[in-house]
Amino acid sequence: MVSKKLITSLATSAALASVGFATVGQVVPQLGSQVQTTQAATSAINDYINNNNIKPVSIQYRAGTFNKMFGYENGVGKPEGVVIHETATPGATAENEVSYFSWSWPTTQTYVHAFVDDKEIINIHSADYGVWGAGQTANSKYIQVELCRVSTTDQFARSVANQAYYAAFRLVQYGLPFTPGKTVLSHNDVSRMYKETTHTDPVGYFAQWGYSMDQFYDLVGKYYNQLKNNSTNNNGGDANTNNGNQASNIGIIRVKDGSNEYISLYSLNNDTMSRITNRALGTGTDWQMDQTKVVNGTKYYRVATNEWVPESSVGQIIKPLA
Repeated sequence: MVSKKLITSLATSAALASVGFATVGQVVPQLGSQVQTTQAATSAINDYINNNNIKPVSIQYRAGTFNKMFGYENGVGKPEGVVIHETATPGATAENEVSYFSWSWPTTQTYVHAFVDDKEIINIHSADYGVWGAGQTANSKYIQVELCRVSTTDQFARSVANQAYYAAFRLVQYGLPFTPGKTVLSHNDVSRMYKETTHTDPVGYFAQWGYSMDQFYDLVGKYYNQLKNNSTNNNGGDANTNNGNQASNIGIIRVKDGSNEYISLYSLNNDTMSRITNRALGTGTDWQMDQTKVVNGTKYYRVATNEWVPESSVGQIIKPLA
């Protein structure tokens, strides 16, 4: 929880990548080699997520109103991990919180990168830059995400799945290892470590559902491994085929820098490209590509098995296909 007043009226308010081949130059370990495991934590919530095949939703990126653009202590685009918050506002959705923070932050002096509930993950500030959510030291180190309070077990399971996915996605995006208590930590951890805030979230809220940070770490680890698995094992598939206007071999592209912090991916099905909604590429990053294909007059570059980037999103061809 960031330092803000509880606005219970929000409950009724009307306001309402990616992973393919390894990023060039990134040392990608074998699956799980960077994961620090915790003692197995039996969890009815995690079992519910697995047994009901609950999948995280895609991350929505919106332009927020926070205009204090400051880099982390290690530089712009160099966070050290993710801090897990909860809002302490029963019934307020991610949309409600985004609406509230858009106008309140100059007064409350608080802001975070994203809000998560059972239906949405809404990112409102570039994770390349810090925010005001957990005290000066933590603000200069960590990406910060707030979990919204819900009222049913199913909603809670879906919401923590979304929050765990967001944390795992950011770790993979910035090339960070998954180390519980270090690269993923609670606001409670931050309060104990730096003694600049007294907040203990989300520990108390988790406990209301018979849940714990150890169990949450298990869930983050699951998504982290899945994302890492995709980035290390999607090594070409049918990359050696050469059909019509496709080309084989390996090249390198740099996806565009710009106002958006992500670049959309597309999948190819029956000569039609469809936007992928749960993965994206970080802007300005380099990616291996092994094929090109023209679909409806647009050239696409393949960066993973059935994951393609349109030519309009390519800022530079670092190495062309042979």
